[in-house]
This record gives sequence, structure tokens and C-alpha cells, in this order.
Amino acid sequence: MRKYLHINLDDRSVETEELHGEDIIRVGRHYIAKTLLERGVANVDPLSPDNPLIFSAGPFAGTNFSNANRLSVGCKSPLTGGIKEANAGGTFAFALGQLEMAGLTLYGAADDWVVIRIPKDGEITFEDAQPYLGKGNMEAAKLLFEKYGDKLSIGLCGPVGEYLGLVAGISFTDVEGRPVRLAARGGVGAVMGSKKVKAIVVDKDKMPTFHDRKKVMGAVREYGKRLSNDPAIETFSLYGTAMMGDFTNKIGGLPTRNFSSGQLVESAEGPLKLGGDYIRELNLSRGGEPTHACMPGCLIKCSNIYVDKDGEEMVSPLEYETLGLIGSNCGLEDPDDVARLNHVANDLGVDSIETGATLAVLMEAGEGAFGDPDFMAKALDDMRQGNERGRILAQGTARVGAHYKVARIPVIKKQGISAYDPRVIEVTGISMMVTAQGADHTAGNLPGYRSADKTTEELVEASLETQTACAAADSLGLCIFGRSVTNESADLIVNALNDAHGTNLDPSFLTTLGREALRYEWQFNKEAGFTEEDDELPAFFYEEALAPSNKVARHHSAEVNRHLHKLMDQG
Repeated sequence: MRKYLHINLDDRSVETEELHGEDIIRVGRHYIAKTLLERGVANVDPLSPDNPLIFSAGPFAGTNFSNANRLSVGCKSPLTGGIKEANAGGTFAFALGQLEMAGLTLYGAADDWVVIRIPKDGEITFEDAQPYLGKGNMEAAKLLFEKYGDKLSIGLCGPVGEYLGLVAGISFTDVEGRPVRLAARGGVGAVMGSKKVKAIVVDKDKMPTFHDRKKVMGAVREYGKRLSNDPAIETFSLYGTAMMGDFTNKIGGLPTRNFSSGQLVESAEGPLKLGGDYIRELNLSRGGEPTHACMPGCLIKCSNIYVDKDGEEMVSPLEYETLGLIGSNCGLEDPDDVARLNHVANDLGVDSIETGATLAVLMEAGEGAFGDPDFMAKALDDMRQGNERGRILAQGTARVGAHYKVARIPVIKKQGISAYDPRVIEVTGISMMVTAQGADHTAGNLPGYRSADKTTEELVEASLETQTACAAADSLGLCIFGRSVTNESADLIVNALNDAHGTNLDPSFLTTLGREALRYEWQFNKEAGFTEEDDELPAFFYEEALAPSNKVARHHSAEVNRHLHKLMDQG
């Protein structure tokens, strides 16, 4: 059994629901989509009290099952106007699991700013958040730990979320207590701000009970063994997500200067300083930590702790999406510059993808020069202050582009495109086009797929396959970075679920779960008013050849959706 909390902020009442069997398993992205669809949330104002904010942990949360302590945060997105599931590492899902909780939903809005305290013993309380308002996340988290102790996890609305900036995510503390693991995308932090919830503080306790604990622990060990024997995982562990920069730069798909080029550095000019090889060696030479777990139990450890030339910590983590969007997409070439700006973004609690895309559009408008970190720092400082320009910038790429009358705005469904140029990395591009989540690579990323000689139909099939697998992982609290093992070990995962919660599922359950989540999401967006036109890439991707490959986008939403619907109808 697991508990689920329904928290009504209007009257500060808490209803506890008991979950059993499959209800503990069908969580995360699946639960979010199904719940929001059934409640008719597609037609509400996303910043009104009528938009529920869901925090959902997976069926193995609270254990040392590698990759299984991810958290899903969901609501109607104020950035896109569609459904949103924002995924995060950190310790929050782990803490919920240790209290034998599957999650919680916030309804309504508080009259005054509150901290919600969820202790391991005793009642949930609503406490005054005034001491933490307006402070950066680092200071706010420090004060919360000082007040409540260190054996806990914190979910935090940052200063930009307080004034409903749409680039705001929700920050969660990592294993060492840094509030740097973000459910970043779609403006979920603005929804938390609209409810006047500054923080949620949850105690850690002990590993939760299971139907057959011995067998579950056996599955934990077997999964870890398969991870350790996988060469792809070993490479990921050594070089982290930054290694993707080496790859995308080489093939000409790295977003550079507002997606005007696909390559920052030619191989003849030396190494890509924003890539995994260079950053690992530099970080090691300075005494940094190139491998770091973003959540308890993870054996991949694809995160890092990046330090300066004196060995002092600059930021944790420094990862590919930030290196691509705040880095190369804004014309930066030095990882130290990206690290400084990344730390500020973490302190503000904002999505580094959306923020980088926004700043590059601002540079495109002539407000600053590409490659100028001081200009970028000033823009982030405006966002911190919440002055007139800062509040404009905090509305994200699409709205900033419209405000400054920029022609080239790299968004889909008003969300900034991730660090994979769709002219070259085509399957990921198709996934970003059709996902209900907005331009989100995690919905179905296949950057290494050889697509040049493939038809649109073939690429849509590849996209749907990975979208289904990613939706299933997101619906089980699993990190998609373990997919080289997870996708090949459905029997292991499903048997572990059965042993954990007394169910009788078969291996086809994972595909069923993923497909159901996708159908719910697409139906939600249809009811919210989205049409096929919302899946089209911005015109410049079709019109401008990308150096050095000279490729243009070749897949349009009408043809993509025709193939997609055909595949979905086939089951």
C-alpha cells in the first residue's frame, strides 16, 4: 500500500488516499495525463487555482534501485498551453517513497505564501514562507535545512517562479543538499508560484515495504549488474551527458548562435571545449568530480561537480543541454562561462534550455552580441530583480521573440527547442514536433539514428517506438538514460513490479503503459485547442540550409501525423 496526498490550499485540508497494486505502478507521466484529462483541466487558465499541480513518484521510489528515483511534476503548462510532465532527479521522490507515499497533488491556492511540511511522524503543517521569499535558491535551501534539519528533501519555487515567470521550474535538492535538480520545462515553477507555495519539505526515513522484498532486492542487484556490463553505460558514466556535444558538433547538429549553424568548432581547429572529452580532462586536472549521481542509488552517475582553476566548485551539474543552449547557441565557447551562468540559472530556479533559447533570440534581435557572457549575466540579473525587462525575458523564447519582432524563433508549441537541430537529428526532431509536451527531446530522443536515407514514414516509426519507451519510463519513475538496459529487459522490470506490489503484469505492460500515456496527452492537447499546425517546425528550419551539412528540414506536420495516426491505429 502507498499513500497519496490531496492537499487543498484553499482551506489547508489534506485528504489521504490509499493506493494498491497497479495504482502504485501507473504513476508519473501516465497518472498526470490521465488525471488532468479526466478532470477537464485542458480548458482552465494554467495560472488559476483550477490547475492542479501533481508530484508523482515511481513504484520503486525510496530504494537504491538504480535509475528508479525520478520524480514527475505535472499540470497544464502556462508556457505551451498544453499538458506538461516535467521530470527531475534529486531526492524528493526518494523521500516520498521512504514515507510510503506515491505522491501528492496541490489544489487551489493559498492566501499567503506557505512552506508545506511533510514529516515522517505527525500531521502535515502549513508554515510561514516569508523568511524565504525573494531569496535565491541556494540561500533559501540553506535556511530551510537550518530550520528543519538535514535528513529531508526540499522542493522549491525560486524567485522567478514567485512572480510567475514562465521559464521557472521547480528545484529539488540533490544528495548533498544542493537545490539544483529541476523539473524545469513548461513553466511548472510559475504554477507553484501561482499557488503561493514556496517550498515543500519532506522527511527521509527508511526503505518502504514491498510485497516480496527479497525478490525486489534481487532485481535491484540484477539491474545494477546489467548496467555495469553495458559498454554504452560505461562511456556515459565516464564522460557524462556532455559527451553528446562532441557527437552533435561532429555531425553538424549542435545548436549554434540561435540555430544558425550546426557546428561550433571544426575538428581541424581543435577540441570542442563544451564537449565531454575536454570538460572531463579539465575538471579532473582541477580536482573536480566528473561522475556524480543525480539521485540516490544511481549507478550511471552521468552528472558532475565542475570546479574552477582553484578547485572551487562552480556548478553541479554542468550538462549537455545547458552547454548547448546557454553555451554554443549563445555563441559561448568556454565551459567556465557556461558554468557561471548555469549556477545563476540554478539559483533562480529557471529552465536552462528555455533560458538559453531566449537569450539567443535576444541576441538575434540585436540587443546583445553572440558570445558575450557579461550581456547574458546582466539579462539573468534583470530576471532576478524582476524589473520590467527581466519580467519580459522570464516569459520565454516565443514571447520574447514576438516582443522584439524576431523572425527566427526556435520553438514548437511556444517551448524552446532542445539541443538537437532537427535538420540533422531527424528522429528527435520528429519527436519534438509531435509530442504534446512541446519541443522536448526527452519525449523521444534518438540522436545517433542514421536518417539520411530513410523516408518520413520510417523515421516516424522510429520516433513512435522511442516515444513509447520514454513515456513508459517516465510513468514508472525510471531515468531514460538506462534505456539500453531497460528497453532490453522488460521481463526484469515487470517481474520486479509484480514482486514489489503483488500484481500479475506481463512484459507487454510497458508498451501498453507508454502508448496509453501518449494517447491521454494527445487527447488533452486536442481538447486544449491544439491542431496539426502546432506540430510544424518554425519556417526557417525548412528555408535555411544548416552549415556545414547544408541540410534543411524535410518533414512536415501533415505527413508526420498521417503516419503517426496510422501506426497508433495499428496498436
